Amino acid sequence: MTALIEGRNTPFRDGLHRNFPLAASANIYAGAMVALNATGFLVPASTSTTLTCVGRAEVSVDNTGAANGAANCEVGAGIYLYANSAAADLITRADIGANCYAVDDQTVAKTNGTGTRSVAGKIFDVDAQGVWVQF
Repeated sequence: MTALIEGRNTPFRDGLHRNFPLAASANIYAGAMVALNATGFLVPASTSTTLTCVGRAEVSVDNTGAANGAANCEVGAGIYLYANSAAADLITRADIGANCYAVDDQTVAKTNGTGTRSVAGKIFDVDAQGVWVQF
């Protein structure tokens, strides 16, 4: 490619919404924390070390019994409220700014569970309702 010599209409994305193909047999509920699996297909977040959390499912999509990519799901990036883990994995205000880890599609924890959990996102805030996670 060469440098521009005139104006260009450069395509744009706002970075707040993306659309991902679902993994084979994945069933995702609206509001769930979702992740890409090792092959790049969307699944509900879970305790796993091979997931990359990408945000919140904007709609419910059931790909049960279907192949990889047979359905897509709109995913929001931003700051969303999820349930706090308990006991030694309870997230507190002292943890704001640190990573949190996916336990399931609606719960985050303070630690990686001795190397069993993937990073969910950054802890944005903590209150009586749960943990605000930034994706």
